[in-house]
Amino acid sequence: MAHRITLIPGDGIGPEVAEATARAVEAAGVTVAWERVEAGADALAKSGEMLPKAVFESLARTHVGLKGPTATPIAGGHRSINVALRKKLDLYTNFRPVRMLAGLKTRFQGVPIDMVIFRENTEDLYSGLEHEVVKDVVESLKVITRTASIRIARATFEFARREGRKKVTAVHKANIMKLSDGLFLKCCREIAEQFKEVQYEELIVDNACMQLVMRPETFDLLLMPNLYGDIVSDLAAGLVGGLGIVPGANLGEHDSIFEAVHGTAPDIAGKGKANPTALMQSAALMLAHIGERDASRRLQSAIEGVYAEGKCLTVDVGGSASTTEFTAAIIAHMQ
Repeated sequence: MAHRITLIPGDGIGPEVAEATARAVEAAGVTVAWERVEAGADALAKSGEMLPKAVFESLARTHVGLKGPTATPIAGGHRSINVALRKKLDLYTNFRPVRMLAGLKTRFQGVPIDMVIFRENTEDLYSGLEHEVVKDVVESLKVITRTASIRIARATFEFARREGRKKVTAVHKANIMKLSDGLFLKCCREIAEQFKEVQYEELIVDNACMQLVMRPETFDLLLMPNLYGDIVSDLAAGLVGGLGIVPGANLGEHDSIFEAVHGTAPDIAGKGKANPTALMQSAALMLAHIGERDASRRLQSAIEGVYAEGKCLTVDVGGSASTTEFTAAIIAHMQ
């Protein structure tokens, strides 16, 4: 049976890593009918829209998307495509596994880092409710609701139970934002009471960042609101080699988008230097999500095997292989 999946290549190196990942998915033994749709700078040039209706029409048919990086202007311009997709499709769980790949040389090489970040994906300061009160005074509203906090907490603890994980750490700033982060913590505690077999702890976000750098191996599952999750997930990625390595998933009740969270790297676009690892690992998560668990394991095992051998890695992780050569090594490992 062929799976229908929406493929959003994105900007910069996006088309290169998307093409490499599509080849790897098919080599894992899965038949896919890809629906390729444009979003980002290319879409703007062709249709006048950064996020055309065709993207949502495709996702309404497939309910599963694989997305490359898209550019977001700073301090002006269009809204983030990622934020727009998450809010429109109610993709309330941002799921980011962070694991050390054998053979990858980082400052934390040899440290058994294996954590998963659960970030609430639809509200907090990312609600986009900003206005200028008077000239040069801007107000941005932080929105925390019981509904969103309960469901991200439940998703975290249900994952812990299902996967046999031992500890959930809720990250907050309730010592200062007593109402908003206070409500988030109350919801986390309420759900924690229903999962007595899972250890539960709380850390103030600044302390959590320090502990992540000093003792990353002590973390298991991290549960947090949107802004802290965005910051901490990038910090954690830095422990294991950077954003070019770690996968990401945005999950809702009906739809899901699996994406590389690194930038578009326009300086190397088209030069064959892009590293597709992040999107390939995201695709492995996607395969498990759609029920292709054997294929997911084959793809993930191939990625880990190629890194462990260390013979065919891209420039950003200390090798000299091109995107095509790295992809060929992944496919060869599966075959």
